[in-house]
This record gives sequence, structure tokens and C-alpha cells, in this order.
Amino acid sequence: MGKLIRISGPVVEAEAMSGSAMYDVVKVGKEGLMGEIIKIVGDRAIIQVYEDTAGLQPGEPVDGTGLPLSVELGPGLLTSIYDGIQRPLEAIAEKTGSLFLPRGVSVPPLDRAKKWDFKAVMKGGDKVKRGDVLGTVQETDLILHKVLAPRDGIVKSVKSGKFTIDDTVAVIESAGKSHPLTMVVRQPVRKARQCAEKLDPTIPLITGQRVVDMFFPIAKGGTCAIPGPFGSGKTVTQHQFAKWSDTQIVVYIGCGERGNEMTDVLTEFPHLVDPKSGKPLMQRTILIANTSNMPVAAREASIYTGITIAEYYRDMGYDVALMADSTSRWAEAMREIGGRLEEMPGEEGYPAYLARRLAEFYERAGRVRTLGSDERYGSITIIGAVSPPGGDINEPVSQNTLRVTKVYLALEASLAQRRHFPAFNWLRSYSLYTDTLDKWYTQNISADWTKLRAESMALLQKEAELQEIVQLVGPDALPEKEQLVLATTRSLREDFLQQSAFHEIDTYSSMRKQYLMLRNILAVHARATAALDMGLQLKRVLAMPIREKVGRMKEVSEANLVQLEHMQGDIDKAFDEVARQ
Repeated sequence: MGKLIRISGPVVEAEAMSGSAMYDVVKVGKEGLMGEIIKIVGDRAIIQVYEDTAGLQPGEPVDGTGLPLSVELGPGLLTSIYDGIQRPLEAIAEKTGSLFLPRGVSVPPLDRAKKWDFKAVMKGGDKVKRGDVLGTVQETDLILHKVLAPRDGIVKSVKSGKFTIDDTVAVIESAGKSHPLTMVVRQPVRKARQCAEKLDPTIPLITGQRVVDMFFPIAKGGTCAIPGPFGSGKTVTQHQFAKWSDTQIVVYIGCGERGNEMTDVLTEFPHLVDPKSGKPLMQRTILIANTSNMPVAAREASIYTGITIAEYYRDMGYDVALMADSTSRWAEAMREIGGRLEEMPGEEGYPAYLARRLAEFYERAGRVRTLGSDERYGSITIIGAVSPPGGDINEPVSQNTLRVTKVYLALEASLAQRRHFPAFNWLRSYSLYTDTLDKWYTQNISADWTKLRAESMALLQKEAELQEIVQLVGPDALPEKEQLVLATTRSLREDFLQQSAFHEIDTYSSMRKQYLMLRNILAVHARATAALDMGLQLKRVLAMPIREKVGRMKEVSEANLVQLEHMQGDIDKAFDEVARQ
């Protein structure tokens, strides 16, 4: 047992700590505040404390646990709301009656009293490999929890029935020893869980957001950064991805956002309905809440807590979407801890290892073949919001995030102010997954998907060039063909790229609907261009009723897509009639 000799905010120093190891968890002071060793010099240890250190005094005891910072994994994780070190906020509120986290309070992350209906998949005498499914638990109405074997061996016994997570449900014999197994395991958070094989990103994450799925696709198991200024739509975008993306599990990490923003998440998420099942979205969601007034060290831990829980469900064979909002606050926590440690600062005061830490976090994304004798595939897609001061992405957190992520969705305040949502700038955003995903689109949606996307982007680029001329001389000074380009790109922006998260139908567009919408907009442009070549006046083309019909495509429900399929015939018929006149 050591004792405190110096306290500097969330960082404390203790002596007589020989025998301790880096990243060991310790209990600090008389109240047993939770901390983690982040530096060792001789027999002295530097500890980052995950709770408020006010009132600590030199001479108070520091007890080592000999264990790294870990999370409990087992049935009961879903629907839970944790802080950055996996303390269950609702259970603590019930126990203490306080709206704030009391110091030194200790409540198990998972309910020890609740009994779960465990159904054995294997039987006694079966050979088992690490990662095989021993049994299942219906964790929520939406998710079947799979209890996995932690080692190779032979199943000595396994039983079905109602058990708490601490009850023995199976015994595995390995290397001549018997190992009793419960439904709960502890996993160190700073070390990634193993998998059998990491796969190439060849399947898209379908979000239902047209600007993303069509122009800047995210791969399942990929990484995405959403930098943007305050009020530009980062949180709403992540809500949309959580609600509509084709993933089974959502892990939402609020790592250091303002208290009112996290409160909105905590009050809104329990009322969101999963559109696929009609059940509450929380039945497949885990929230990790760390606000800006919580100890900064806990922000740093929250990222690792969230990704470790995500890996646990990935290994069951589920597709997981992890939302981190926002990694800027996480980086600020590292900057403050680095300052307390008197480390040599890097750019703008951030620690020199900022880029490495960000890369290590995003590296834990991916689509994998899991451990086990059966063919199970799972994925973790990381969508990280970044909050650069004033929206300036030239600062270190944004730049280092862009180096390691493959999709950049550039939120822009000017678009948000014009009420164009999602406020992604279509000329600055990019996706590096388009080439690897094009084969999937060709096989599953349409052979001309990539052609339509390229043609649309070319028109939007042309519009940007024409806008400079328009600002000088006005649109009427342009040739009619270039005026038509402006009319088409306005349709692209307002009828396709713009999408209301609060509209019952427009909030989600299937891949088929997106394809048909874009095909019809470009079909109108092609026929209008041909009509101008034949001598028809642009004024007459723009007044055609079919253009208004095309502009209302976003209001067509998924059940009536046949209307969009037949619309190309209506477009041809309308232009043929005008040509005859």
C-alpha cells in the first residue's frame, strides 16, 4: 500500500508503489476513488483519478488492485447508461438518491440479482474452440446474447435454466484443469479483442441518408469523421445513423460534450423507436455518458470502454455502429492530463502522442471473421464527431483524425444557416471506399449506379464554377445550356441532397429509392439538353409540369416505389409531346 504525496487536479502522485504496473487500477484516498497508473518512476506512481479529487490530502492511502482498467461484459449491457468507467448511472441514482455521482460510490455495472434464461447450445463431451457459442440468452426482444467459450477444451458440463450472471453455467476442461464459466467476463479496455481474420471493406453501411449512401458511402467496418462547428448537425446526423443504419447494435459515447447536449441524448434515445421492429431503440443501444463537468480523466477512458463493449458484440457476429461525440473533448482531456504531467507539448498544446492514440482507436474498427469453429462475421463501424473551435479543421485533432479515417463528411455552418440539412458540403466531403464498394452497388442495385454518381458530381462541380460568373453578371447572361445546368443542380440540391430527419417519409431512403430518384433527375436533364439542341426555349422546358412531379419524389413512400420506376416513361412522354407541339 502506498500513500499520496502530491495532488494536482485529476493527477496525483503516490510513493511506496513498488510492485505496481502501468495501467493498473488503484483505489485512492480514504474514499477509495478509482484511478489508473499512467507513469512509474522508481517506486513512485503517477495516477489519473476518474473522480473529483477535491479534499484529498497527502498521506492518504493508495491501494493497488493489480488489475488493468477493465469492463464487465455479459447480459444486461443493452439498455444501460454508463459513465466513462462503466458505472451504471441509473443504478447509482437509485442507490444514492442523488442526481450527481457521489465520490467513491461502487455499484456493479451488471445486475447481480437478475436471473437470465440461459439455453445451452453445446452438450457435455463436445469439443469446444475459443469463441464457440456455448449458449444463448434473450437479452432484449431484439438481441440474442451469445455466451462464448473463452478457451479451447472439452465441455465437461453445461446446463440450461435461469441463472444470475455469477452462477456457473458450464465447465470446460482444458490442459487437465477444470474451468467453471459464468455469463460475465472482464476485459481490459486498452487491449483489442482478438479475431480470426480482418476482412476488406466491401459491403456498404446503408444509412438511408441520400448524400451519404450515394455520394460518400461508409463501408461496414469502416471509419468516418464528421467535423463541424456548433449547431451544424453532428448530433442529429449520429442519431439518424443510429436509428436507420443496417447495424444491430449501437454504442453511443458522449465523451465530454456539454451537459445539456448529453441530457438531450439521455432523454431522447429512450423514446426513439427502432423502425425495423417497432420496439424501443434502447433495446439494442448502450449509452456512455460523460459530460464536460465530469472529471477529465474519465473522458479519456470512455472511448476505450465503448470500443471494448462494441468488440464484445462484434464477436457474437453482430454489426455494431459506434458513435463518438466528440473526440475533440477526449483529446482535450489528454491535453490537460499531459499538462499536469509536465510533458513536452506538441502542436497547440496537445500531447505529442495524440496522432498515435487516435490511430489506435480507429484501428479497432473493421469487419472480421470471429474466433470459433463456425463461420461468424461481425463488424464495428466508428463514426466520430469532431468539434474544432470555430469549425476550423486545420487544428490538430481534425487533421490527425482525417489522416486515419476513410470518410470525411464536411459539415458547413453556411448550409445549416440556409436550413439545408444534412449540412454536408458535397464539394469538400469525400469517401475513400467508393472504389471498393462499386462492385457491390453494381451487383445489388444497378449497373449504372457509378455512372449516375459521376454525372451528378460533375454537374455539381460545374455549378460551383458557374456561380462565380453568376455573382458578377447574373444567371440570365449565361447561355441556355448553362442555365439548364443551374436548374438541374438546384433540383439535385433541394430534391435529392436535402433530406428532413423529422419528415415521416423523407427521413429514410432505401438504396432503390435513391437510385430511382437520381436516375429520374438526370433523365430530365438529358431530355432537356436534347430539347434545347432541337431549338426549344429554356423557358418552356422549365415550365413543364413533369419537373414539379420529379421535385416531389422524396415524398413517395417505400411502398409506392413503382411510381418512381414508371416516372422515366412519364418524362419521355412529356418531352415527346412538347417536341411534337
